[in-house]
Amino acid sequence: MSAPDDSALFDRLTHVRADVLAQLGRRIVGQTDVTERMLVALFARGHCLFIGVPGLAKTLLVQSTAQALGLHSGRIQFTPDLMPADVTGAELLDEDRATGQRQLRFVPGPVFTNLLLADEINRTPPRTQAALLQAMQEGQVTVGRHTHVIAPPFQVFATQNPIEQEGTYPLPEAQLDRFMLSIDVGYPSEAEEVEIVERTIGELGPEPEPVLDRETLLALQALVRRLPASDAVTRYAVRLARATRPGPDAPDVVRQYVQWGAGPRASQYLALGARVRAALDGRLNPDVDDVRQVAPSVLGHRVIPNFAAEAEGLRTAELVRRLIDAVKA
Repeated sequence: MSAPDDSALFDRLTHVRADVLAQLGRRIVGQTDVTERMLVALFARGHCLFIGVPGLAKTLLVQSTAQALGLHSGRIQFTPDLMPADVTGAELLDEDRATGQRQLRFVPGPVFTNLLLADEINRTPPRTQAALLQAMQEGQVTVGRHTHVIAPPFQVFATQNPIEQEGTYPLPEAQLDRFMLSIDVGYPSEAEEVEIVERTIGELGPEPEPVLDRETLLALQALVRRLPASDAVTRYAVRLARATRPGPDAPDVVRQYVQWGAGPRASQYLALGARVRAALDGRLNPDVDDVRQVAPSVLGHRVIPNFAAEAEGLRTAELVRRLIDAVKA
């Protein structure tokens, strides 16, 4: 980070977290840890999967974030009858009444936005879920013979209800791997729930105001990828991701309870997430603890427990926690 412009951008980034949290606080009560993790994904250009029961303000959080960042947002309510064209858009046949000529015209779907809320993403069949894959990986969609680019920034924030199984379709591992972070959204504390009730049964508070614009967000997202990272942090991120894969050199908890581990994309997201977390905290250089802090959200949806773990009631979150304790810096 040598250019003067980069120094100014870094100074701006260190204030962004407080600015965004202040705006989100107009509508969101609590959920500080959820918001902090979401900001890591946001500035890393990553996609997020929010997992929680209904009524925990997951949808409101995403919508409020788009407002606070001055972004265009879109929403898709995933249902069993949703078709791929309902996500990506479709080519329609237009006829010129004067000449009689016909031509195909592309009508963009809701995926053409900056921040896409994919609500209850596991309620739609795999064919429609797959319609998001190209957009999430490449920032573009192919319809017919033509490929259409989605203007950056483009990120998907999806929600999933973990308690309903009937009428749902589990996300395939290939799609889960497209999400940088999976974030568990828990219940509020008693004091927070009292505040939620008091706020929502009266007049709604002011809506979040933009604290960034699109161009500044893109510049900050580019900046974090230019920030330095020590070789020790990178090597620890790689070692932690590789430790999730069963094998003779894996930790005991992995050999006993893990069926499949995380791929190389997890290593990338661990290192990048640590870098963004440090920058949002005003630190130029991340450390190993930053990797540990982002690891539960990076690895939680990439580590697949085996039958032994299920038989003993061990959840993935507990396996990841034990793994982090086992892998030393």
